[in-house]
Amino acid sequence: AVLPKDLPAYIEQLENLLQRHGVQYSIYAHAGAGELHVEPIINLKTEAGQKQFRSILQETVELVKQQQFRSILEETVELVKSFNGSLSGEHGDGRLRGEFIPKMMGERVYALFRDLKSIFDPNRIFNNGKIVDTPPMDAMLRYTANKPTPQSNTVFNFKGEGGFLKLAEKCSGSGDCRKTEITGGTMCPSYMATRSEKDTTRARANILRQYLTGEFAESVQQEEVKEILDLCLSCKACKTECPSGVDVSKMKAEFMQAYHDSHGIPFRTKLIAGFGTQMQLASRVAPLYNTLVKLKPIRQLINRIAGFHPERTLPEVYAQSLRSWFGERQKGRGKREEGRVSQKGRVYLFCDEFTNYTDTGIGQKAVLLMEGLGYEVLMADHPESGRAQLSKGLIREAKELAIQQVRIFSGLLSDDIPLVGIEPSAILGFRDEYPSLVEDALQEDANRLAKHVYLFEEWFMREADKGNITTEQFTTAAQKLKIHGHCHQKALSSMTPVKRALSFPVNYEARLIPSGCCGMAGSFGYEKEHYDISMQVGELVLFKAARSLEDDQVLVAAGTSCRHQIKDGTGVKSMHPVEVLYAALKQ
Repeated sequence: AVLPKDLPAYIEQLENLLQRHGVQYSIYAHAGAGELHVEPIINLKTEAGQKQFRSILQETVELVKQQQFRSILEETVELVKSFNGSLSGEHGDGRLRGEFIPKMMGERVYALFRDLKSIFDPNRIFNNGKIVDTPPMDAMLRYTANKPTPQSNTVFNFKGEGGFLKLAEKCSGSGDCRKTEITGGTMCPSYMATRSEKDTTRARANILRQYLTGEFAESVQQEEVKEILDLCLSCKACKTECPSGVDVSKMKAEFMQAYHDSHGIPFRTKLIAGFGTQMQLASRVAPLYNTLVKLKPIRQLINRIAGFHPERTLPEVYAQSLRSWFGERQKGRGKREEGRVSQKGRVYLFCDEFTNYTDTGIGQKAVLLMEGLGYEVLMADHPESGRAQLSKGLIREAKELAIQQVRIFSGLLSDDIPLVGIEPSAILGFRDEYPSLVEDALQEDANRLAKHVYLFEEWFMREADKGNITTEQFTTAAQKLKIHGHCHQKALSSMTPVKRALSFPVNYEARLIPSGCCGMAGSFGYEKEHYDISMQVGELVLFKAARSLEDDQVLVAAGTSCRHQIKDGTGVKSMHPVEVLYAALKQ
């Protein structure tokens, strides 16, 4: 970091240095504070790259003296000194820059540093080798030069990340994943609960890197990796909140597929992946099923057999699925309405497996709401979303479902006829996983479809911004709302459309709860060994907000898991945004 007024001159000279060495680089971050992150793109897996890294650093150290030494970083040190700046503008010196502290501070001050360390830590127990007596910066690199990089066959397409290993290597160790509920954000829910380093995004990326490269004499084994990945809730927050975009959710799914290939698929995993089929069967005997799961002894017995926590409640089902209700409703309209095109256009509703069987009432209100707003609602014959399979590492099964979805919708969707979903985890698969699951021949179609797929709230505000939906269509009565966002919604979309949509009726006041993950995360909160952590995560912010609701406030959550978690954790019934807007619609 240098004084902001000196930043242009400093960066100009630094760029000259890097260009002279023929090095590509990126520059980003905090210009207003006089600090920019300058990252030379150097392959430290090669001996030449390691030598170049050191030489450019040393050249920077000595730039003012007009003497060339060993490295970029050393040269940078002297360049920073010439501007009276700080070498560690944000992230500290550590092992990378520690050896250059004597040059920055002067030998006399450095000697005082060493004396202070000796007084308080004579046995060098704490952070040994950092700040004082730091080894050379190239003595502790991750990789041995010129060591072959193992290649792995994957189900996911990792081309966009440069490969499975490259995605793990993107972790820079900055520790942004060590957030708390006070600092805000969603990454990483389990770390917020346990405060253990092994539960950070950083730890998971590093254990995968070590496993994939076999960089130690005793290679990391699958069981060790599985243990570190165990408390990853696949919330996807790391994909966008991590400054390096380390997508642990994707890597965990890929690893778990390999683990299942080696060890077989456990009964509970098969059970969870078959959620759609089980709910379909349960709906045929809905009154009996619902009665049984509400009886505590029966529910606890079912949970024990399944490997779920005995205190976790089970979802009830509707006797008629959303798809069946929609089909009968379409037939009942008669032939005179066949082919009728609404003046405002058509929209496909994605009938995911959760809405189809357990949240059917929400799906029905979504249809009635969109029709009430003047749109023709369509429903294609498509399979389930694959979310359960993805969450449990059965990504070959998810791949087959993704291929079917892309083939079905590729000829149906356009800018004028979008696909709208009301369960975030299901519909956002079109944007997130599907493009990297389908075969190459469908890649273009998958990428195109992703642009025509919307969360309900995104679609609602798109139409409102066009003037197709107006406030005159809604009540003028007052309503206060508190909104909890689904993890995937926050990571892959935005909470802005939700807040805007729920503030659309003129006297509706919607506020976002600064909550991270609810803690349920699909099946995670059901599993007996994860139940306590699940509830700890919920208690961080969300449960407190639910319990503090005022009498005239309504809690809103788009995710089916979120609503279930809120109910189990607090007894509060939350609503889907669709339910809120349907209730506000002038009938």
